[in-house]
Amino acid sequence: MRDVWMKLPPAVRALLPGLLLSAVALVAFAEILEEVVELEAFVSWDEPLIEWMADHRTDGLTAVMTFITNIFGPIVLPILLAVGVGVWIWRTRSWRDPLLLVGAMIFSTVVTSVAKRAVGRARPSEEVQAVPGLEQSFSFPSGHTTGAATLVLVTGYLLWRRHRSRTALVIWALASVLITGLVAFTRMYLGYHFLSDVLAGACVGLFTLGAVMCVDRTLELRRG
Repeated sequence: MRDVWMKLPPAVRALLPGLLLSAVALVAFAEILEEVVELEAFVSWDEPLIEWMADHRTDGLTAVMTFITNIFGPIVLPILLAVGVGVWIWRTRSWRDPLLLVGAMIFSTVVTSVAKRAVGRARPSEEVQAVPGLEQSFSFPSGHTTGAATLVLVTGYLLWRRHRSRTALVIWALASVLITGLVAFTRMYLGYHFLSDVLAGACVGLFTLGAVMCVDRTLELRRG
């Protein structure tokens, strides 16, 4: 198998992993969107799940969930990203990786915003929202989940590909699942998103990772 891989043109070997990853994410996103539009499989999960969570909220857990969701919101996350990127540039004296991360965050945000307007799905009922009427944008996909997935996936990839150790790969994978899953859970727990919304947001983050891999590996190829 390795011999077949090495016989492929360098450009193909550079782009294929990212293209395959983006393709898988795109297919998954399309499947979720179809279920949402056709009111099929997710109907039996979306509303009952967040209604159950709303019925079992506690003041302490709600405060924790609100704190976590605010970190990955449209106000705090850009500030943290700017500070982190600044430190990254200062420590490494390199602009490339930090700019790839910033570009990925902007790209996924734009994709999510366009998808929200195109789908036009309403938020869950205000009766299940922790703060009724707080979220005014459309519901599908979840922007918070997209931002979290993009941040941890792309940052992890950019750090991992310098050393490519199996330990780092496992840590990156686990951290990505845990952080993205936690943020997705907060959005459902607080009643601002359905399960299908957060799954679609994770798909956008995964698609963005594939795109970043294509750009990064193309730049490496050009450097020889």
